Amino acid sequence: MSTVRNVMYASILTMSAAYSGAAIGADSPSGTAKPPSGGGAKTVVLVHGAFADGSSWSSVIPLLQAKGLKVVAVQNPLTSLSDDVQFAKRAIDAQSGPVILVGHSWGGTVISEAGTNDKVKALVYVAAFAPSSGQSTSDTGKGFPVAPGIATLQVDASGFASLPPDAVRQHFAQDVSPEQANLIATTQGLIRAASFDHKVSTAAWLSKPSWYIVAKNDHMIPPDQQRAMAKKINARTTELPASHVPMLSRPQDVANVIVSAAESIK
Repeated sequence: MSTVRNVMYASILTMSAAYSGAAIGADSPSGTAKPPSGGGAKTVVLVHGAFADGSSWSSVIPLLQAKGLKVVAVQNPLTSLSDDVQFAKRAIDAQSGPVILVGHSWGGTVISEAGTNDKVKALVYVAAFAPSSGQSTSDTGKGFPVAPGIATLQVDASGFASLPPDAVRQHFAQDVSPEQANLIATTQGLIRAASFDHKVSTAAWLSKPSWYIVAKNDHMIPPDQQRAMAKKINARTTELPASHVPMLSRPQDVANVIVSAAESIK
């Protein structure tokens, strides 16, 4: 994962928010990824969650590129909903063709706000929050038990939340290798805790077709909460036997759902 991460950072776009990685796929005859098909190519914009960064998509990116999709991974500052939405919007605005907007965890709240952009044609939620209009991330959990991982959150004097290393291994990414879990814990992106109370103005899923991946072994967002959100947004739903990070533990399955969303766009 560290090698992919180095490649990723070497390829960061001139926009401070976005990444377009080098192709590593194996679906084309030459064994390299299929190049995007020009200015109007479909683009997958990936929005990471809390306690993460754009490299959390490192295993999915080459799989999407191998299908001829352009891929951009946003680097969220995690300082507020508004700040993260602005970073996502910059990545969306930079594209000339239709956008498939994908959010993991907290990134689901971000895409619910940013996805109203006319360029966005489909939304994909990966073990993600899907707030309604006027609802916050915290609001989506009402009526559900506090997940074990959330109970371990630590908030520093500046108001930023993080996960202890043991919690990453046991509750955030319990189905990846110890080396990957260690890297996640070491490089995690701290999020301003107050962001979870920031409300979405108009939820994009009200007007955009949506897909949802439920992580059945998730210790950060209760699976039943995920199912309820998927039902609420009328999403085409896939359930995976995965932790909170299915894009790392089951990247092909996650890529398949994103590709399905992309193929639905005319």
